[in-house]
Amino acid sequence: MTIEQIDQAKAEAFAGKMINVINGACLSLMTSIGHRTGLFDKMAVLPPATTAQIADATGLNERYVREWLAAMATGGIVEYDPVSRTYKLPPEHAASLTRAAGPGNLATLTQWLALFGNVEDGIAEAFQKGGGVPYSEFRTFQELMAEESAQVFDATLIDVTLPLIPGIADRLRDGIDVLDVGCGKGHAINLMARAFPNSRFSGYDFSEEGVAAGRAEAAAMGLANTRFVAKDVATIDEPAAYDLITAFDAIHDQAQPTKVLRAISQALRPGGVFLMVDIAASSNVEDNLEHPLAPMLYTASTMHCMTVSLALNGEGLGTMWGDQLARQKLAHAGFTNVDLKQVPGDIMNAYYIATRD
Repeated sequence: MTIEQIDQAKAEAFAGKMINVINGACLSLMTSIGHRTGLFDKMAVLPPATTAQIADATGLNERYVREWLAAMATGGIVEYDPVSRTYKLPPEHAASLTRAAGPGNLATLTQWLALFGNVEDGIAEAFQKGGGVPYSEFRTFQELMAEESAQVFDATLIDVTLPLIPGIADRLRDGIDVLDVGCGKGHAINLMARAFPNSRFSGYDFSEEGVAAGRAEAAAMGLANTRFVAKDVATIDEPAAYDLITAFDAIHDQAQPTKVLRAISQALRPGGVFLMVDIAASSNVEDNLEHPLAPMLYTASTMHCMTVSLALNGEGLGTMWGDQLARQKLAHAGFTNVDLKQVPGDIMNAYYIATRD
């Protein structure tokens, strides 16, 4: 097809789309900087201010603040008054950009772009040779994942998420054994342990850094009912040891998720419950075309979740393994009853409550 034969209007529209993509990617990096440096948090409580005033309030270098503000103003994230030469973060924007927004803080997600950029060379090589980029190359993964999940756990875990399981709050108050698979830095375990002191909580994760952080937080909180172990969760061999097992956005990252789910099923006592929180999506691309976060999630899959599994010769499920495959694997693991629930306001996750007859 020659240049004369193409639909020029369609070509120009797509070129415009690509310009928006490039601008959006750049604004994402600048948004990450705004989050990490606390600029958004401080601007949310400041009146319209000059670059010097904002730099003074944040303790940051004015020249960098000035250039960052120019990107934010031209990108429509902050408002600029050319008469007074002042900048303001509108409260409507702060609701999606500040730590005070809790789970609504979308600025945390922008930090992943820099992380993914650091492994781009390895990903490109994997496209050519197969295999994957190992977990060890993602130096800030634990930190970013802990920050993002903590926002959700603090807001919803005890009062919203756990009550999705009928009767579990009463059982936790009476005292049961709980395991969190892929616990990361252990914040979920510690929140549950504090809320339900009669129950016993264990957290497994293959990251030594993660379990060390979990132990440190438990000690700081004065908890005596937690246990953290650095462990490949595919090696769990504890028949009928737990009454409740949780996995928060962890199963799709596993090298051997089929084996992990089977081990979880076998580790539950009669009447036990498995709460699997994972990405809300379909296993079919065509069903995800209108998913508001699909491009980001497929990118995260390519740049992290799928590749770390493939680096271990794993199944490479990827972030968007989807509901159909999730149900199939849960059934294969021995779960005969699977109830899917949602948490209002959480468009990212699906909440599977799985039990055996």
